[in-house]
Amino acid sequence: MNKAQNIYDNQEFFDGYKKLRDNQYSANNLEEKPALFSLAPDLQGKSVLDLGCGYGENCAEFKSLGATTVLGVDISEKMLAVATAEHSDIEFIRADMSDLSFLKGKYDVVFSSLALHYIEDFGTLAKNIYSLLNAGGYFIFSQEHPLTTAPIAGASWSRDSEGNVLHYNLTDYARSGRRSTMWIVDGVEKYHRTFSEIVNALVEAGFTIEKMLEPIPTKETIERDKSWEKDLHKPNFLLIKAKKPLSD
Repeated sequence: MNKAQNIYDNQEFFDGYKKLRDNQYSANNLEEKPALFSLAPDLQGKSVLDLGCGYGENCAEFKSLGATTVLGVDISEKMLAVATAEHSDIEFIRADMSDLSFLKGKYDVVFSSLALHYIEDFGTLAKNIYSLLNAGGYFIFSQEHPLTTAPIAGASWSRDSEGNVLHYNLTDYARSGRRSTMWIVDGVEKYHRTFSEIVNALVEAGFTIEKMLEPIPTKETIERDKSWEKDLHKPNFLLIKAKKPLSD
């Protein structure tokens, strides 16, 4: 499996990303994070692995929800510097989650928030996560929506003469593979997979899919800012809750 790009240690990208995440009205805060935690099982007494943990804020929340062991993994030195400074009671490891062979323990829940679209070989990753889970354990993740990652030229919208969104411009959906996009900086590498490729990779790894979410903004959010209405044409995120059976 090829190594993932470490774009988060690019200073310009890191600064721009931090500004986005600090915005309380970002899509991460209004849509993705509530959906992710809505999928979480009871974490009391559980062991948790967070892949692509970033600043570690989700790790801290998992611990506050009762997890006894929480390990955060991220490829970015800059992200982990923030994580270790803000959450000194949590263990973090700097590593590329494209290769999880360095992990020897077992976990009850593996989370990943908006990191899997940076990984080229999702099928192998799913199998590796399956092997790290205890029987009955969960793999819960969010990623950019496949309709977002599809266009090779990047996501775009059709608008009327006044700038109002008419519809999303979907292209290249069945053309899976690497995408080089402009997001904060140019040349950000992501990987596009169709819904069927994502679901089939999980099934082939041995998982049972319990729930899928495509969160959209609330009515109150749209009333506050009508620009959010475009997410009713195309959601920003896909979230999946998959379970390892109690017996293989």
